[in-house]
Amino acid sequence: MKKKFTEKQIHILDVAEKLIAKKGFEGTSIRDISSHANINVAMISYYFGSKEKMMSYLYRYRVMKTRESFAEFAEVIKDGKPEMQMKELVKYVVNQLFKFNYFHGFVTQELRHTEHLKDDLLEFYTTFTSKLDDVIKKGVASGVFHHAPKPEDILTLILGSSLFVIRNKNFYELYVAGKEENYLRDAEQKVLANLLVTVFSVLGYNAY
Repeated sequence: MKKKFTEKQIHILDVAEKLIAKKGFEGTSIRDISSHANINVAMISYYFGSKEKMMSYLYRYRVMKTRESFAEFAEVIKDGKPEMQMKELVKYVVNQLFKFNYFHGFVTQELRHTEHLKDDLLEFYTTFTSKLDDVIKKGVASGVFHHAPKPEDILTLILGSSLFVIRNKNFYELYVAGKEENYLRDAEQKVLANLLVTVFSVLGYNAY
């Protein structure tokens, strides 16, 4: 990532992300962020320009951290069997989407006119797709997978299913058991279970 963050910026972004995760973007004020970060309100404008622009910086920071964690994650699972790696890859993306669900509405708006956000997402998607492709090829070569779907189609399936559920709570909560405050947790588990069945069926893996 070309954009470098100072320690002060990272501190502010970390505080802002925790507050936004709890209260939402609209429910989190600049005063809330500055108070919890122990800084003057004017520092937000100095470092980011506005609350909306700060969200753009926060998103880029989160993508950067996700890329770093994915690189470490991919290294950890690289020697595992193809079916194990595939399962963990699906779980990783689903977990990230649900964990940072408060970004999705913002990203939808910003992508229309912010080129660097598109570039950041593109880099992560291509990295993840390349890993998927590697696992699929190893699975086919070893006879574990009987089909070789396109990795970009697998990623599209994962993203589409997860984002639909996150953005359509009023519909999907009709099919998720449990209390409302546990919706995202329970919905994530349901989506993951269904995706694993679907992905492994597409791969021709007989255990699913």
